[in-house]
Amino acid sequence: MSPEHLTPEEEPVCTAWPRLVQTALVLFLIVTAAIVARYWVTPNSASGDMQQQISRLSAQVDELQQEQAMPAQVLNRYRNSICYILGIYQVGFPGQKPLQRTRISGTGFVVADGLIATNRHVAEPWYGDPDADALVAKGATAKLEKMVAYFPGSPAPITLTPAALSSDGDLAVVRMTSPAAFDLQPLPLATERPNPGELVAVVGYPMGVLGMMAKAPTPVYARLAFRHDDQGAASELAALSLIRPSATCGHLGDVVGDKLIYDAPTAHGASGGPVFNSRGEVIGVNAAYIDGFSGGTLGVSSQALKPLIAQAQTKSF
Repeated sequence: MSPEHLTPEEEPVCTAWPRLVQTALVLFLIVTAAIVARYWVTPNSASGDMQQQISRLSAQVDELQQEQAMPAQVLNRYRNSICYILGIYQVGFPGQKPLQRTRISGTGFVVADGLIATNRHVAEPWYGDPDADALVAKGATAKLEKMVAYFPGSPAPITLTPAALSSDGDLAVVRMTSPAAFDLQPLPLATERPNPGELVAVVGYPMGVLGMMAKAPTPVYARLAFRHDDQGAASELAALSLIRPSATCGHLGDVVGDKLIYDAPTAHGASGGPVFNSRGEVIGVNAAYIDGFSGGTLGVSSQALKPLIAQAQTKSF
């Protein structure tokens, strides 16, 4: 996703749903008028049937209105609990200069007191990195230099440490080593398995610092655009209250085991972000996308996240 696809004023949210809801409302009025006319002409027909049909149509319209409002609602309600994660890791041999030193960015969200959920490839960024794997196979070691989280509305980053890593999936829970400056509300995890066809919204930080700079006011963008220090730029954005996640929406295409497949667009930097259903519950953790295929965004079910949260809560600091 290139910066010019992002507007500086607002986060991208669904645009098709308002048109769909407007169409549904028009159809609802037409059908309701037809039903009323039918029973007006034939007064001996059962009025209970008419009321049932109108009630069903009303419920369907209410559901469409709820789905239309959902992306904006989850963004406004849970924005402050969804953080931008920035880290640096290195791979090398003891006593030697690191052979690889890499910056990473991602997204995380609060799931319990002091705990943040994200992807394993964010919390342990050499996970799945073929360059790092090749060096580790030769005896090198990988380690984090730093990992910090920036929350909307907070000027100071919070240091993170891994607390629980999935052994068979791209999930992790990390711990905040110091309390946040304000209360962070844990996001609600869904209790039921999602169904294909459901509306979903993905919230995160696509393109990382670059994506946030693209949304910033023009003077800020001009000042930061050519800086190569991601943490310095992130700190300045945080000081200006410009750490702000974006929301995109789509539909759940399939559920295969713990894997979710949906068509909400995303980009690097959004890994680890929450995937919401139409009720504002987190059904998954955004994990990857298939480049060149708009319907191939992948997430991991939040059901697989719950044991990691329990594991992290039992560990001592």
